[in-house]
Amino acid sequence: MRLRRIVRIGITLVLAASTTAAAAVQRGGMFRMEPARYDRVPYDGRFVFTRLRYNAVGSLGRGSNAWNHDYPRADRHLPLLLRELTAVNPNLDASNILDLEDPEIFKNPVLYMWEPGGWRITEEGARNLRNYMLKGGFVIFDDFEVNHWVNFEAQFRVAMPEAEFIRLDTTHPIFHSFFDINSLNLPHPTMNVPPAFFGVFEDNDPRGRMMALVFYNSDVAEYWEWSGQGYFPVNTTNDAYKIGVNAIIYALTH
Repeated sequence: MRLRRIVRIGITLVLAASTTAAAAVQRGGMFRMEPARYDRVPYDGRFVFTRLRYNAVGSLGRGSNAWNHDYPRADRHLPLLLRELTAVNPNLDASNILDLEDPEIFKNPVLYMWEPGGWRITEEGARNLRNYMLKGGFVIFDDFEVNHWVNFEAQFRVAMPEAEFIRLDTTHPIFHSFFDINSLNLPHPTMNVPPAFFGVFEDNDPRGRMMALVFYNSDVAEYWEWSGQGYFPVNTTNDAYKIGVNAIIYALTH
């Protein structure tokens, strides 16, 4: 019980640190987060938060609020928490923004895609995504709801037509890789939809390695972006951070 209390205190303190970081950004301080700046970080062996850029369906496109939603705060706040609570040594100065067509994705063990309901995959991107996952890479899809699933699944199956999306519960090891998470009732921050988490596994075996984690009817990174700003309850924001930390730790150790 004492250990759990220490962890709760620790994560609250890091949320305060995230608030300080956000304030520093507004003053032009330690994180230079200009909205138009898309980083490509030279590889040096450290973990770098890597966001996927894509051409979107319909009117959504590069520079829209689709693939770059929550940028850059979410991309910087989660690594800050990883540094404070875990043995991971992330790059806190910048984050990657890469296309699936870019071979640099293979140097990054975790890729994160926002709003895949508007995603449109290319032939080269599909080939790279498939090879990336089969070679050991881990992809997180977040921030899409209801009928957006139709496009997400269609685009994903271009890369991996044999994939099965297996609904996860709290018995899966990813929810115990760092924090013990015993409830997945993380509400969508702005919509009244039932959240559901899915995994895509090597050989479609849920006992095997997870290659993709899907946050459906959810927007986990929205909580990271606005942590410490008072928009969302602290406990809910903590839960979103715990899921993010667990996902990264699982990906780096499996």
